[in-house]
Amino acid sequence: MKVVAFNGSPNKDGNTHQSLQIVGGELEKQGIDFEIIQVGNQAVRGCLACGKCAENQNERCVIKNDPVNEWVQCMKTADGILFGAPVHFAGIAGTMKSFLDRAFMVAGVNHSMLRHKVGASVVAVRRSGGVTTFDGLNHYINFAEMLLPGSNYWNVAHGLQPGEVQQDGEGKQILRVLGKNMAWLLKVIAAGRDKVAAVEPETKEFTNFIR
Repeated sequence: MKVVAFNGSPNKDGNTHQSLQIVGGELEKQGIDFEIIQVGNQAVRGCLACGKCAENQNERCVIKNDPVNEWVQCMKTADGILFGAPVHFAGIAGTMKSFLDRAFMVAGVNHSMLRHKVGASVVAVRRSGGVTTFDGLNHYINFAEMLLPGSNYWNVAHGLQPGEVQQDGEGKQILRVLGKNMAWLLKVIAAGRDKVAAVEPETKEFTNFIR
């Protein structure tokens, strides 16, 4: 089994990266492969709302000059997916959100590619806005019908300078517990895959309220 993590911070080795590593360390203890992909320092533009990913049905966004399509395929082949984001103005950093908007649109319109995969999110913050950012990340996970493991508090760790997150004892425990719960859920799903039939997907029903 493998979990792929996406670091939405522009700081490659900052507190977001270190938070992901704490979760990943628990996964690796359970024999689960773990990889971090750096998103936050890449040039990723936002969704064009062109609808071509739904029209073409080729698991690709029409924007080709950034790594988003490559990252979508990494998500497709992974058993679990972990999203990490810093907090910019009490929300998800722009590059990370651009990636998530496009990736989840592609995945959603191409046979719900991420459905029933295990997904979780973590946030690194100096002071405020951690919970709103955590909530924003989880919107994507819930939208895709992914399975969300919890921890013993919201998955938010605190620190400003790189490495300060290591001083947040409660934050580190939250991340460790998340890693353990994520590993357990991955193993439960693997053990039951051949014994319990998966829920059949429903065709999305759209209701517009503008008459």
